[in-house]
Amino acid sequence: MKRKLRLAVLASGNGTDLQSIIAAIKKKKIRAEIRIVISNNSDAYALERARKNKIKALHLSHKQFATPEEFDEALITTLQAEKVDLICLAGYMKKLAPVVVKLFKNKIINIHPALLPAFGGEGMYGIHVHEAVIQSGAKISGVSVHFVDEVYDHGAIIYQKAVPVRDDDTPESLQKRLLKVEHKVYPQVVGLFASGKIKVKGERVYIKSI
Repeated sequence: MKRKLRLAVLASGNGTDLQSIIAAIKKKKIRAEIRIVISNNSDAYALERARKNKIKALHLSHKQFATPEEFDEALITTLQAEKVDLICLAGYMKKLAPVVVKLFKNKIINIHPALLPAFGGEGMYGIHVHEAVIQSGAKISGVSVHFVDEVYDHGAIIYQKAVPVRDDDTPESLQKRLLKVEHKVYPQVVGLFASGKIKVKGERVYIKSI
């Protein structure tokens, strides 16, 4: 039998996307195992979620190192030691260095609460994304799962799910509705990787049919 997909999850905050992946693994919806959860924030509840589920939890921050290069080296060493196949960013608020992105090319994914390339880029995170969507008058928003490259929210798009913007939506109500969609979509995409259904050709991603 094919071995389980080895995951690392990087999170800075509450870790609800992490929880959705943990739940999908427990329900045997996806053949994967989370080898380690890493956070740049020692108080991140994501680390507590990991510990509660007997998953290795590590606080790794730039502040612990003299130079950014030393941090990058420590992160790379940690990920390689766990032999990870896929790195999932789940509300991770630090930009990964080019050396990390290149070494794990097409092995780092992120979920973004809008339909990229719209409403992406530096500063476009959390409630700021939904404020921008409401202000623009857009009728549709959604979530995007994409590969991570050297530019914010720029890597090849893997999967998107559209969500209508209601006339009475506030940034908060839109965020709440989209978060529920995130929690379905992210484990689903991890499952596609675990099943070997993701194929990358150049800058395009293809999902193999069952």
